Order: sequence, then structure tokens, then C-alpha cells
Amino acid sequence: MAFSSILFLFGFLPLVLGVYYLVPDRFRNAVALVASLTFYAWGAPQFVLVLIGSSWLDYVLAGSMRSTSDAIKSKRLLAVAVGLNVALLVYCKYMNFFVEQANAIAATTGLGQLTWTSIVLPIGISFFTFQKISYLVDVYRRQAQPAGSFGQYLLYVVLFPQLIAGPIVRYHDVASQIRKRSHSDEQFLVGTWRFTIGLAKKVLIADTLAVVADAAFGATADTAADPARLSCAAAWVAAVCYAMQLYYDFSGYSDMAIGLGKMLGFDFLENFNQPYISKSVTEFWRRWHISLSNWMREYLYVPLGGNRVPRWRMYANLWIVFLVSGFWHGASWNFVIWGAIHGGLLTAERLAATFRLPRWPTALAIPRTFCLVLVAWIFWSIGDFCG
Repeated sequence: MAFSSILFLFGFLPLVLGVYYLVPDRFRNAVALVASLTFYAWGAPQFVLVLIGSSWLDYVLAGSMRSTSDAIKSKRLLAVAVGLNVALLVYCKYMNFFVEQANAIAATTGLGQLTWTSIVLPIGISFFTFQKISYLVDVYRRQAQPAGSFGQYLLYVVLFPQLIAGPIVRYHDVASQIRKRSHSDEQFLVGTWRFTIGLAKKVLIADTLAVVADAAFGATADTAADPARLSCAAAWVAAVCYAMQLYYDFSGYSDMAIGLGKMLGFDFLENFNQPYISKSVTEFWRRWHISLSNWMREYLYVPLGGNRVPRWRMYANLWIVFLVSGFWHGASWNFVIWGAIHGGLLTAERLAATFRLPRWPTALAIPRTFCLVLVAWIFWSIGDFCG
């Protein structure tokens, strides 16, 4: 059920908001939880019980981590909890890809093919898996208190405004709001306006730009033009349209999520901040998908050693982070290549700073960065790049 669909706009959302504001405050979490589970079950009914069950395991294991004074036991519980979430993500999102690659290798070597029934990808699994891992790690680090009840934790995981497309929310940023939050006409109107802006970005701008982008970079041969027949100017226009489509689509969904959150009394952190005016790729990643960048830094880059390791290891950490980021976005080689490109660009910028190379003036740095990001987006768009 997309936020821009007629069913959501004129059916689900008015009904949920109507019931939410009619009931007393103490029942509003229950309404939000039921609405969120219904929202998720609408798109993935066969997976909703798995989501509830895995969330219950998180809740129990996090509570056990916090209640024990044995550091080794706590670390083992964390490893089990994170391992279960990663295993579920890998199985649901990547097993089809792994089997396809194994069969492709088998076809070239004469080995037998693997028989496999394709798995339907559960919607939003990448986002809520990262949220669940951040909760477990923060509880282990004692940066967050465990949820007061399973219902509170489940609401954090499945809250429908940010369930399927982010932003990735850390538990300690919304814990107090889950327990108790204020509502006001002003906040609701701000949320409505923000949702409307996001909807306009998605429907009026992103979907219009997609017509041009799909003509050049369509997902299939039936929708895409023959690249050899595209003129240089047409290719650049299509690439710019595609970059803008991605921005307005994704930032539009983030705006809608933030707006919906405000309608329900929640304040989510911003996820985009004018990324295409960045003067470097490093700055771009401080402005694009901010919640993912923060997650990767906090839960992958820093644990790998971050900047506190030998220089060669720091560069390796950057590559690992962006290869993981690329693969997180999709089970396809083009996303891995896209991640490798960004890892390479960030490494190059670190090397330039190390050797104190002169910085480009802003008037040149912004278009240079945009062009570099644009080229990377082209690899993102070509789903069968290695096929």
C-alpha cells in the first residue's frame, strides 16, 4: 500500500487518523500498532507473523542482555540476536541472488544446477532489520533502555510511516515519544503540509521525470532504449532526469513519513538536506539518506575501527562500508559496483586531504561532485549490468 495510492490516501489514512484521535490517549499506541500491522499485512500477509516473532525474540534477548552483569554472556546474547536478524535478512533478500550466481557458475563448469523456489522479498525488510539491530546494539552499549513492554518495542519496529522506506529510526530517539507524546493542531497541520510536499515530490516531479529516465534506463529491454542509439546529449539529459527522479522519489517518501509521524505525534529526524549542492562526495553522504549514513558509521564503520586504525585499514573500512551499503540496497551486482564506486571516491578524497592537494573552488566543486554522483547513478540504474 503505497503512500501515494488512492487506497491509502482516501481509505486507510483517514480511517486510522479518525480512530486515533477519537480514542483516549492511553489507547493511541494500540491503534497505531494495529494500524501498522494491518498496513504491513496488506502487502506481506505471509510475513507479518515472522516479523512479530522475530521482534519478540529481540525484546526477550535485549532484556536478558540488560539484566545480566556478565559481560561475556551479554556479548553472546547480542551476537545471537544480531545474527538471527542478519540471517533472516540474508535468507529473504539474498538467497535468490546467491542461488542464481551458483547456478550461473555451475552452467559454465558443467556442474549440476541447484533447485530452488524463489522467495518473495518482504517489503521494508532492509529498513526494519537495521532498526532492530540498532536497538539491540544500543541496549548492549547501554545507550538505550530496553522497551518497557513488547507492545512498545513492536510499535517502534512496525510504525507504518517509516516502515517500508525509512528514515531509519533509532529507538532512543523515539522511546520517550512511544511512552508519551503530545498532540496539537499546529503539529498536525505541519505534518499535513510536510506530507503534501512529499506527495507532490513523488507524484508530480519524480513520476514525471521517470518517463524520461525509463526511456533510457528502463529496467527491461522492453522499456529501455538501445544505449547505442542515444545521442550524447540525450544520454546526459536522461542521466540528470534519473538522478533527480531518485532524489524526489526518495526524499518525497521521507517527507511523507516525517509528515505522517507528526500527525501521530512523532518527530523523526531529517533524512535529506539538499544533497546535490554538495562540494564533495563526503559531504554528499552527510546530506543524502542521512539516517543510513549515520547507521553505517555508528554500527559498521566505527566497530571496524573507523579512523583509529592504520591508514590502509581506514581505506579498507570505507570500501567495506560502501560495498555493504550497495548490497543492502539490492541483491544485484550493479548495486555492489555502485557501492564500490562511492568507496573509491571517498578513498580518493581522503588521499587528497592527506597529501594536502588544493581544494576546488565551490563554483567548480559542486558540479564536479554532481557529475561523479551522476555517473555512479548510471551503474545503479542498469539492473543487468553483469547479466
